[in-house]
Amino acid sequence: MAVHLVNPSDNSFGTAVITPRWLFVLAAATPKSMGDPILVDESLEQLDAETIQAGDVVGISVHTGNALRGYEVGRLARERGATVVYGGIHATLFPEEPFERGAAHAVVKGDGDVAWGQVLRDLQAGNAKRIYDGGKIEGEEFLAARWDLMQKDKYMWASVQTIRGCPKHCSFCSVWRTDGQKPRQRSFEKVIDEIIDLRRIGFRFIALADDNFYPVTLTDLRLAREQNNLEKLESLTNIRKERFLLMAELAKLPKDMVFFTQITMESAEDTEYLDAMRRANIKGALVGVEAVTPEGLKAVYKDFNYSGDRLVEQLQTFRRHGVHVLGSFIFGLPTDKPGTFSATVELALKAGVTFAQFVMMTPFPGTVDFGRWEKEQAKSPMMVEGTPITRYWLIPTAIRPKMFTPHPLMTSDEIRERTQRVWDRFYEIGAIWKRSSCTPTLRSRVAFLLLSKLYRQMYAGTGISTDSARRKKAKIWARWIAGQTRKMFRAKPMPELMSPVWETRIKTLPQLTQLTVQAQRASVFD
Repeated sequence: MAVHLVNPSDNSFGTAVITPRWLFVLAAATPKSMGDPILVDESLEQLDAETIQAGDVVGISVHTGNALRGYEVGRLARERGATVVYGGIHATLFPEEPFERGAAHAVVKGDGDVAWGQVLRDLQAGNAKRIYDGGKIEGEEFLAARWDLMQKDKYMWASVQTIRGCPKHCSFCSVWRTDGQKPRQRSFEKVIDEIIDLRRIGFRFIALADDNFYPVTLTDLRLAREQNNLEKLESLTNIRKERFLLMAELAKLPKDMVFFTQITMESAEDTEYLDAMRRANIKGALVGVEAVTPEGLKAVYKDFNYSGDRLVEQLQTFRRHGVHVLGSFIFGLPTDKPGTFSATVELALKAGVTFAQFVMMTPFPGTVDFGRWEKEQAKSPMMVEGTPITRYWLIPTAIRPKMFTPHPLMTSDEIRERTQRVWDRFYEIGAIWKRSSCTPTLRSRVAFLLLSKLYRQMYAGTGISTDSARRKKAKIWARWIAGQTRKMFRAKPMPELMSPVWETRIKTLPQLTQLTVQAQRASVFD
């Protein structure tokens, strides 16, 4: 019995920017008695069905964007006599859908680090269950990935996770519901060990693939103090201390390493934290700006963000402290006006945002927006060739609508066209070259330019707001640019690099962290 793990995708570029971490984590969760799993990342190349034999097990992880292709892969695998198991965010939210659409034998909800091994053992024993609930495991149970199974020459960035969950409750995001609002944190020692393993094999660019790298804000701490909630205050303080311990250790790694993560705008108010990120070589972060007006921020439950000139100042704070921003903006909010598009791109340029993504409002399952939209649609259901619009991910891309929620002022085509113009404006060659001055050498500026163009082609050119002709052309260009860009991200392996010898943790974390913080502060500033 061979075990296959498939990352489904309609778009194969031959090269990927970031490793799909789940693929390599579930490889680590596969019992050794079953041998090494066969890994297929369709963002590189499509699955070869001939590799699947009767009696094999095929694990497929799906999110909403790749669910349709994932179900196609599952049906193909079952036709060849394989046992098909689904997991991922989408399967967690819709556990019956893989049985109905994807020929599933079993579905795993929640975290797969522990559950996947149990599924395989049950299959081997002939007593597998229909649905497994992996739940939300604690940070110490997170598995390090099997990077020895990776095609090292196919990825620019590797990915390491330090924490799961996000305490926020943004209306367009499902993370706080699927992964929880309680941050679940890995020990910094395990994170550093995994990063060192990656640098040893030649990766110096690492994405810290967290839901929110800044899980505790200064406001959280202040409110806990004001409420005299000592238990909560201690918990938040310990989480924050562990973050600083991690960053102190990242700062000791080879200086050619570059890290990228995802954080909220509130971190701009915490300059001590930003400075620690800079020392740790966390040079960039995806920041959810979402909207540039107070009305827009209120519409997505993100009114803790600033707008206008205060937003510009907040974004510039990141850069002043050495953290470059990939700003994320949403178009199609009910508060948007025709002038919102040009105002957004001009603000992004004025604020010095290094990268940006401009997405059309999409109600994702598990979000507040989706629940509200689904209720509205129930009053007068819209169908596309027999499929309810509220199950848009099951509609083939060629006939799938560009927008799912009507806008009070603009048509879907108007929003799509304006969104594309914003992408084009922000990623003009001249504008990219000007932003590339943040890098130290001519070679790195060329790499910055290529990566910017690749990002624009892969995400704007093949996204839902794109027509089919542009999508086809974008795939061709993205494949060529990806091949050229990957070469510039290669690093010489450092097999001699060794992990530190870690001291055993003391049971009372507050005592440990206080002592360790003092020691590490001494070493940083000596």
